Amino acid sequence: MTKAADKRRDNVLKIIVNEYVAKATPVASEAILRHHRLGVSPATIRNDMAYLEEEGYIARPYTSSGGVPLDKAYRYYVENLSENVDLPAEEQQRIRRMLGDVGEGYDRILRLAAGAMANLVGNAAVVTYPKSSENRFKHLELVEIHQYMALIVLILSNAVLRRFTMSFDEPVTQEQLDEAAVKFNREYTGLTKRQMARKKLEVTPVEKKISSAVTEIMAHEDELEYESSYLEGLRLMLGQPEFTQRDRMLGVLELMEAKAWLRHVIDWQLTGEGVKVIIGEENHEASLHDLSLVFSKYGIPDQVGGTVGIIGPKRMDYRRAISAVCYMSGVLSELMTRVLGED
Repeated sequence: MTKAADKRRDNVLKIIVNEYVAKATPVASEAILRHHRLGVSPATIRNDMAYLEEEGYIARPYTSSGGVPLDKAYRYYVENLSENVDLPAEEQQRIRRMLGDVGEGYDRILRLAAGAMANLVGNAAVVTYPKSSENRFKHLELVEIHQYMALIVLILSNAVLRRFTMSFDEPVTQEQLDEAAVKFNREYTGLTKRQMARKKLEVTPVEKKISSAVTEIMAHEDELEYESSYLEGLRLMLGQPEFTQRDRMLGVLELMEAKAWLRHVIDWQLTGEGVKVIIGEENHEASLHDLSLVFSKYGIPDQVGGTVGIIGPKRMDYRRAISAVCYMSGVLSELMTRVLGED
């Protein structure tokens, strides 16, 4: 096999992938010749397509039909994308303006980020809430509601704020609550719940009850995985030709509502830095075999972070999906660093 033939077959494969992504119809040899100047005969293109079919890159639904990319073709295409996959400058600026106007409200930032990615790629997008491997105590405020009840405001290191009321068996004063808050803020700031337990502070019965409630809340937050996530653009994904059949559409809806798939995919695949592309049967979950996922981490390394990603049919614009995920990961990491930089 000559290098010229290998290069031509590479080009033919890339053309088939690009044409199929754009039109969702099998790509015929005649269309390749008509729209692309390859300088060879129709017979050569047919032979090239036959070779790609034998090697498992494409399939032909019918003997006389054009080629349809298989998982192997999409993987080859992704691995051979040029390094320049940046979003256009005007789209970058629009995203920064949109997220920069939100302030420090994580919920709205993450929802807008998911919506922006979905609109960029025409598929579903997901952003998980930032999470620490172990939450750290940041600040505590205690406010007397009446003599047997207080409002507890707990702020953790990943900008999670929890408010809850607590009742006491004995009357408490604001002075007692202020003393407890000062003590806990002095002794616990920056610590995980396990480190707090090792402190062995001398506490009053009121302080002991408050401390137990705080560590319980922190334990609950540590156990949270990917339940808090923002999924946008599902209607865009379901509008793709792949989901015209009702059963297939309902299968995707049930999958997205379950949320367990997200934890499984991220725990299994998303290690290290950079963008990860998971195509079709590369997913361990059989329910994901008709989909591709493009994911990346965001956040502050070794401190706190979440995940951004695109979900869609295998026939997705991988270049655009990768650029959108890569850019949004960087923007959210910057925003988080700005908000949590003082921690």
